Amino acid sequence: MADHGVTCSMSRSGNVRDNAAMESFFLSLKTERTALKVYRTRDQATADLFHCIERFHNPRRRHSKLDTLSPMGYEKRTMKA
Repeated sequence: MADHGVTCSMSRSGNVRDNAAMESFFLSLKTERTALKVYRTRDQATADLFHCIERFHNPRRRHSKLDTLSPMGYEKRTMKA
């Protein structure tokens, strides 16, 4: 990873919950979206993933860790509090 200028985000070895939310997100993204599609170009993949994340996942998809609210619904609720 360092060869490509990427810094690892793990805090320490043995911390199994460090990236649990991101691992869950990427597992869902892979199984619900990219496993079902064949992208001809990188731009096509980028556009599709942007649409999936910004137009479906963030505004509408409910998450158990957010009291079964979407991320936008959770933000609205916490802003009012």
